[in-house]
Formats: sequence, structure tokens, C-alpha cells
Amino acid sequence: MSQFFQIHPVDPQPRLIRQAVELLRQGAVIVYPTDSAYALGCHLEDKKAMDRIRRIRQVDDKHNFTLVCGELSQISTYAKLTNNTLFRILNSYTPGPYTFILNATSEVPRRLLHPKRRTIGIRIPDNAIAQALVAELGEPIMSSTLILPDQTLPLTDPEDIREQLEHQVDLVIDGGHCGFEPSTVVDMTDEVPKVVRRGKGESAPFETD
Repeated sequence: MSQFFQIHPVDPQPRLIRQAVELLRQGAVIVYPTDSAYALGCHLEDKKAMDRIRRIRQVDDKHNFTLVCGELSQISTYAKLTNNTLFRILNSYTPGPYTFILNATSEVPRRLLHPKRRTIGIRIPDNAIAQALVAELGEPIMSSTLILPDQTLPLTDPEDIREQLEHQVDLVIDGGHCGFEPSTVVDMTDEVPKVVRRGKGESAPFETD
């Protein structure tokens, strides 16, 4: 049965953040809030935990995970920021409800990369709990939006999440109700940005037609 932490959405309790991060380091799969929807998360190097997330969501090994980072400086370890324009765009729209597809560096485990291209999804959510978790962990959280099989919208109520997943995850963090919209996904691997998925983040700045 999973643990259940009620963490303040604006001023997260450091003791609970430390406990949550320790669980991640021990191989846990957790549910935590972002600025768009709740997400499933695990440690970057933990293949078993990643496979558990795949089973919960019932997706195959081609499913793209996202690296949830805490700040812009952390992105450069995992993604190639090849020009000043790209850096300015990321600086303008993070933190926020966006996932940016970027060319990956060699620091990203192969199993996380797009199967045909060396790309990775990067996200910096504007959520105090998510940022506190990443700061305490010292590296990104490997994440996937909490959308269950046969559903089109993410789960948003922590009590519902606890009821449905208490035997499949190790920790549910109650950070209040999140929204139903996932992040907006923007492919930044070419010169012209391409909106892959419209979500909570405003997509107009990245659309040319």
C-alpha cells in the first residue's frame, strides 16, 4: 500500500520533501503535482521503476518519458542548447506548462531517447512541490503524465489517485487539485519550432501559420 503525503502547494514541508526524495532514491514510483497535471515519477537511473510506470500506463517501450528539471542551468547537462535563440526561448517560457523536445546529450540514458532520434523531452514546471523535489534530489525526475489506460484526461484529485493506485505506486503526494490539461509539447530540434501537442501552455508563440 502506498504512502500518502499532504504537502503544502506553496510552502512545501522540507521533512516530507526529504522523505519523498529518499523513496525515489530507493526505487520508488511516486505521484506528484506539476503546474499542469499530476505526474508519475521515478529516479533517472532506475529501469525497474520506469518499467512499472509503463505498466501503470499500459504503454510500450516506445513511450517517451520527460525529464522534469528544476532550473534552466540543469537542462544543459541533458540537452544541447546550440544557440542563443534557443536559450532565450527556454528562458522566456520556463518555468511553465511546457515540454520542450530537444537534442539530447550523451548524459541521457539510451532507453530514454526517442527510438529514431537522439531527442529528449525537458520540462521545468512552475510548481513549488515539483521544484523542491528536484532541488533535493539534485537531478531531474523521470516523469510521465498520470493518464490511466482507456482515459483521455489526467487524474486530478489526490484522493481518487490514492484509491486507484495505492497498490501500484509507493507514494502519492497530495499537493491539492491539479488541472486536466497536460503540458504543451514543442519540438525545438529544428530551426522552426513545431507544436506537437496543445495543452495548458499557450501554443501561439510557437506556431508560424
